[in-house]
Amino acid sequence: MAPLPSLLRGARGSSYPVGTLVAAALVAILALLPLGFIVGYTISTGWAETQRLIFRPRTAELLWNTVRLTGGCVLLCAVLGTGAAWLVERSTLPGRRIWHVLLVAPLAIPAFVNSYGWVSLLPGASGYLGALLIVTLSYFPLVYLPVVATLRGLDPALEETSYALGHGCLRTFVSVVLPQLRPALLGGCLLVSLHLLAEFGALQMLRFPTFTTAIYDQFQSSYNGPAANMLAAVLVLCCLLLLVAELRLRGRARYARVGAGAARPAIRLRLRGWTAPVLAGLGALIALALAVPVGSLVFWLVTGRSANVTLADLLTAAGSSLGLGAIAAVCTVVFAIPVAWLYVRHSGWPATMLERSTYFGNALPGIVVALALVTIGVHAFPALYQTTSLLIAAYVILFLPRAVVNVRAALAQAPPVLDDVAHSLGLSRTATLRRVTLPLIAPGLGAGAALVFIAVVTELTATLLLAPTGTQTLATQFWSYSDSVAYGAAAPYAAVMVVLSAPATFLLTRESTRTTRP
Repeated sequence: MAPLPSLLRGARGSSYPVGTLVAAALVAILALLPLGFIVGYTISTGWAETQRLIFRPRTAELLWNTVRLTGGCVLLCAVLGTGAAWLVERSTLPGRRIWHVLLVAPLAIPAFVNSYGWVSLLPGASGYLGALLIVTLSYFPLVYLPVVATLRGLDPALEETSYALGHGCLRTFVSVVLPQLRPALLGGCLLVSLHLLAEFGALQMLRFPTFTTAIYDQFQSSYNGPAANMLAAVLVLCCLLLLVAELRLRGRARYARVGAGAARPAIRLRLRGWTAPVLAGLGALIALALAVPVGSLVFWLVTGRSANVTLADLLTAAGSSLGLGAIAAVCTVVFAIPVAWLYVRHSGWPATMLERSTYFGNALPGIVVALALVTIGVHAFPALYQTTSLLIAAYVILFLPRAVVNVRAALAQAPPVLDDVAHSLGLSRTATLRRVTLPLIAPGLGAGAALVFIAVVTELTATLLLAPTGTQTLATQFWSYSDSVAYGAAAPYAAVMVVLSAPATFLLTRESTRTTRP
């Protein structure tokens, strides 16, 4: 076993700053708290009780619903996302930039708002087929975005060589392009799968039971801790299986190349007679994904003027959402700094383990995180139960990876030699961080904070379980009205959420445009 001093040194022999190491370890413990709680609770329950609660017909039904919905949605999202990305990047599609924006725009509409739009206009849109349609329309941009970014970065010489050998468009795509899209496609499908495992509002509104909806029902109806926690344990196992499967399917193939590749743009396939059908197909997709929910909001905003929603109520909910979003964004970015700093400035397996541990919170559904924090708060820290602090802790656990990724990228671009120069001039670590490093990584901090802020504003499940009594957010107020079929009253809250989510979509499309070849 390696001696302790060697464990406290990075890959290049530099010692880890003790304060930063302790701070990063505390952040990792917070991120792993829900996972540790579920595992510990399962062990303490005992095999006999665990077997009784898990191996029953209800669990089998929920597992079947979850698996078939996830499998069907992933398949459809993969086809739609990859097909749309190829049309935008590899064909002579008219108005490609406009289509790119429209194909990303569904991300600005939360899935439960999308369900509201469909159910309020078509009450029969429920069950498996309704759920499959609506979640696919909500999540296919998660596959489209990484695939379109990868297509923009591929060397077109490989495709030109395939065409020169006499291979057609389909064979070139299958044998040359698709293998290079593998990491992006698998990553997008993993995101879709994890979002589906965590989805509550959309599926509850569509009356399609899954593990997440069943956990919430158990908690709300009878506060059945053992049954809810056992279902949560199965859900956590599903998350871990998805993470392992994605790693195995991705393989160890290398996709990077030396040099920038060809500087010319890729050859675009002429659609010719297929132009009209392709435009009709994309138009139908956008109409289903955008026109229905947005049209529903407009309809209920106009016809629901008599609903008992005052401007004061709307401003109160918006103020709560904005306040919680701002606090959670600041806290999450602050917590991400020591983890990212340790990973970038002092590489080594301890730093890597601490950095990777922060991603487990993102792999757990919000309802599992909330359930763990509720149980811990009730039994171990009663003073924290039903407080804003516990709710902020849930937000930090759920959305920490969004901040870590952005802070890590910003730190990687900040030359460490500037820190050394500052130290040589007599500045302390704290002064160097404040006067040198933070100004350099400010854009990354801002991007991470913005992503966390948008996620908090539209978060539903953890807020429903952990929000202090009397706290009203846009998401909870929308859910309260829509759950009681008061669609006119729910519309203003949904509209404000969409407006607040729109900037994130704009940033995504703007970043994609920057990487476009001239």
